[in-house]
Order: sequence, then structure tokens, then C-alpha cells
Amino acid sequence: MTARDLQINEHGRLQHFITVEGLPRQLLIDILDRAEGFAGLGGGRAVKKVPLLRGKTVINLFFEPSTRTRTTFELAANRLSADVLSLNIDASSAKKGESLLDTLRNLEAMHCDMFVVRHNLSGAAHFIATHVSPHISVINGGDGRHAHPTQAMLDAFTIRQHKHDFRMLSVAIVGDILHSRVARSNIHALRILGVPDIRVVGPHTLIPAGIETLGVRVFQDLEAGLRDVDVVIMLRLQQERMRGALLPSSSEYFRLYGLTEQRLRVAKPDVIVMHPGPINRGVEIDSAVADGSRSVILQQVSHGIAVRMAVMALCAGSQTE
Repeated sequence: MTARDLQINEHGRLQHFITVEGLPRQLLIDILDRAEGFAGLGGGRAVKKVPLLRGKTVINLFFEPSTRTRTTFELAANRLSADVLSLNIDASSAKKGESLLDTLRNLEAMHCDMFVVRHNLSGAAHFIATHVSPHISVINGGDGRHAHPTQAMLDAFTIRQHKHDFRMLSVAIVGDILHSRVARSNIHALRILGVPDIRVVGPHTLIPAGIETLGVRVFQDLEAGLRDVDVVIMLRLQQERMRGALLPSSSEYFRLYGLTEQRLRVAKPDVIVMHPGPINRGVEIDSAVADGSRSVILQQVSHGIAVRMAVMALCAGSQTE
């Protein structure tokens, strides 16, 4: 079963959210539009709850450490009035040798409705989605090097807040493309949304072979890759996923690929700077840029709540049919 067939039910509604790859443009627009409504709930006041997931149980199933993703999913589910359980894998039966399928079956017996899954193995979320009961939705919170679809959607939402028309943009994704699920998901999402110029920038050891087939242009010179772009997405060096000497040192990496105010001058004057976090200051990005007027990094974190609310609401809607 393809990812698209798995994710969209027979009524054309979103059942699971495993990857943005292959999804129709209108569905991505629907997520962004729905998130727009949720983002407006705050209005400078305490964010109100909405009852869309009242009576539903959401389980955060995180096999890999996270702070932003887990916390924003928890907040999103709470603001949709769901009951939320975040499973501590380090203290769970999975650490005692219980199989993943047995863990799923036991959680299903607790009458849950939605799993948010983060796993260090690519394909884990897809595997879980193919084995859960039909009434359960699975949302991928990041799997190995494969995909991080809600991060891509919150990045797209942030871009739309500042740039409005995807079809006029040049976007540069800079850094460790090889190990980055964020880069892959962003490339797919931006292509679907109509961005005509997507660039990946980094040392050749951190650029996957054949990535041009995804419709991107490859640059190994940072200044050339940043010239006249509207959006810069910096990536964290995935040190925990690297094997072998792919880089001489972090200081050498910053000398060649670290984003500074001086290097940013070749981009458009109204360029925005993004980063999925956590930030390695002085490695991928200089503090003056990360904290500067063109940075929208903290906005990305805030937008993550609204976007994850939107995805959960759409998946929950498919369960009522």
C-alpha cells in the first residue's frame, strides 16, 4: 500500500499523516487554512479550548527524545479537548523486550483514538499505521531520516504568514541534508505548494546523491546558494545520525556554512530565516542572526501548535465517517 493510499480514506479524508509526499495540494492548503483559524484563537489572550477532540484519547508514543515536538503535540491535543497520555518509553514494557506490535495492541485495548509517533527508524510510523485498528489515526512526529510532515507544514505556514504566495519564492535549505527528515519533508511540501526555486546548500558529504530528482538545485557554495532567496531554512547538524568523518570539525563547518549577517546580505532584503531547532549557535547559525529581526524561529514554535491542531482535527474528522 502506498503512503497516499494509506493516508487518505475512501471518502478522500485524511486518516493518517505519515508524509506529505504524494498528497494533493488542496489537502496541504486545507491544513494551512485550518491552522489559520486555530492560530487566531489566542488573540493575545489565553488560548481557548475547542471541543473537536472531546472524548478522544491521544497517545504520544515517542521512542526518540524530543521537547518541541512532544510539547506542542500535547498542547495541541489539550486545546482540542482530548485526553492526552505521553508514554515514557524508557520506563515502558518496550524496554523490557515487548514487541512494538504487542505494545500497540495493549494501547488499543485502552480505547485510544490517535497515536503521535516519533521513532529513530525510518518507516516506523508507516508500519504502525498499517497495523493499527481502522478507527485509530497515526500522525508521524518524525521517523529516522524519512519524514517530519508536521514540521514541514508549520514551516510552510510560517512562510505563508510572511510571503503569502508560494509560487513566487526562492527557498534555500542549508546544512545537513543527508540526515535530515525535515529537509525531505520541506522539499516535498514546498514543491506541492508550488515553490518554483528550491535550493539545497551544503558540503558534498552531506548532500544525498541524486537529490536533484526531487526538483531541487544543489549548491556547495553558501553565498551562491543564498543569492536573492526569500527564505532560508537552516538545519541542525545531525551528529547523532552521522557515521564516519563527514566533517572536519564544527568550527570548520561554521566557517564555510554558518549563517552570519554578512553572508545573509546576498539574500533579498526581506528574507526570513528559519530553523527547526534545537539551534547549535556558532555551528549552523550566528546568534546575531538567530535573534535578529529577520529570524522567525520562535514563530515557528508557536505555529507548531496551530498546525498540529489542524492535522489532528482533520484526522479526527475522518474517524466520524
